[in-house]
Amino acid sequence: MSPRDHATETHQADSLSVVDLIPALRAFARTFCRVQEDADDLVQETLAKGLANLDKFEPGTRMKSWLFTIMRNTHYTRIKSAAREAPGLLDCASSRPVSEASQDWSVQSREVHQAIQKLPEHQREVLMLIGVLGVSYEEAADICGCAVGTVKSRLNRARAGVLQFLGETSSQALIEGCHPVAKNHWDSEAGRGR
Repeated sequence: MSPRDHATETHQADSLSVVDLIPALRAFARTFCRVQEDADDLVQETLAKGLANLDKFEPGTRMKSWLFTIMRNTHYTRIKSAAREAPGLLDCASSRPVSEASQDWSVQSREVHQAIQKLPEHQREVLMLIGVLGVSYEEAADICGCAVGTVKSRLNRARAGVLQFLGETSSQALIEGCHPVAKNHWDSEAGRGR
C-alpha cells in the first residue's frame, strides 16, 4: 500500500468516526443552545471546522473529545461576536425563549429538563458530558479546559442544584418518589389477600 493510499484510508476512517459522533455532538450542543435549530447549526459548524482541520487531529487521541472542544470553543466565539454585533437584541422577537411542545415531555421529565436549564452553563456542560454522554472526568477536564477536581466539583454542584430545583433532599428520594410501586405497596397487597 502506497503512503497516499494509506493517508486516504486513514482519512476515510476518521470521516466515518466523525459521522458516528453526530448524535453525541447534537446532545452536547443542546447544553449550549436551548433552541434545536441553533444546536443543529452549532453541530454543523463544528463538523465543518473539524473536517477542514482533520489534518490537525492527533492520531491516538479521542476524536469525540477533539470535536467537543471545537464545539465548545465555537460556542464561546459565537457568544463573544453576538455580544459585539447585537445592539437592540433585547427587543428582538426572535431572541425570546421558545417553549417545548408539551407532548414531547412527561411532566416529570419536563421538570428535570427545566431544573437542568436553570443551572449555570459550566455545570450543565459537565453534567451533560459525564452524566449523559459518558465522558470520563479526564476527558471532560480536557474539553472544558480545567482541572479534574474542578470537573468533579461542578458535577457535584450540578447534581445538588437539580435536586434543589426539584425540591428533593437526595437522589434516592427522587428515585423512590417516581417509582410506580411504592415501598409499602407489597405490604398492603399482602394484607388485602389475607
